[in-house]
Amino acid sequence: MLNEEGLAFHLHIKKGDVGRYVLLPGDPARSEKIAAFFDSAHFVAKNREYVTWTGSLLGEKVSVVSTGIGCPSTAIAVEELIEAGADTFIRVGSAGAIQPDGKMGDVAIVTAAIRDEGTSRQYLPIEFPAVADLDVVSALRAAARKLEVPHHIGVTQSKDSFYGEVERLRMPMAAQLEERWKAWVAGGAICSEMESAAIFILASIYRKRAGGAMLMINDAGLGELAEDDSLKKMPEFDADRVIRVAIEGLKILIEQDKQK
Repeated sequence: MLNEEGLAFHLHIKKGDVGRYVLLPGDPARSEKIAAFFDSAHFVAKNREYVTWTGSLLGEKVSVVSTGIGCPSTAIAVEELIEAGADTFIRVGSAGAIQPDGKMGDVAIVTAAIRDEGTSRQYLPIEFPAVADLDVVSALRAAARKLEVPHHIGVTQSKDSFYGEVERLRMPMAAQLEERWKAWVAGGAICSEMESAAIFILASIYRKRAGGAMLMINDAGLGELAEDDSLKKMPEFDADRVIRVAIEGLKILIEQDKQK
């Protein structure tokens, strides 16, 4: 869908404004920070939560577009980016640890997403899995190893309610939320965030590639703490580590694509 000026209705971009490779942070302020790692980066557009920059890596045009928080706005971004010519997406964000060995500052490289949100259900039945692209996952893993960044590889939970995770004990549906959380732990999910399921489902539908790297911003168990517990704090975090993993992973992917 285009606006009166012929630009994508929400992102305010057109074909040629973005590269085939796109990094997807949630925070609009993080777009410029990521673009600083590009060669010849330039600002493209800003509208609502969507901030777009484009540059190059290893001679290939690459872009970064913020998605805002959650699957609804993320799905809009991916839809319009695909229409503009993008075909490879890497989510660069933050997540809460689920497993006991997940520590604040570790990076989660996700292979698939639990579709615990509503957006992707309006695309495909819930039985259809939200799975990352193998090449993207492998490139991100290689990047984390090369940079010697502590990391975990596995499934993420994509949800709609942030506080339904971190303060689930005070919610009207606390018992159900706690039961489901224990299921994610038992099943081996490594982290919880709010965007990956939509990205992976759209990538499947449109035959594109997608993956994700998330910085764990709290240790597992935060949601079990009472609201007035002095330990229930979520400090500000620096996304530099996960950005570097994503940039290095993208370079590896570009090099592999050039050899095909």
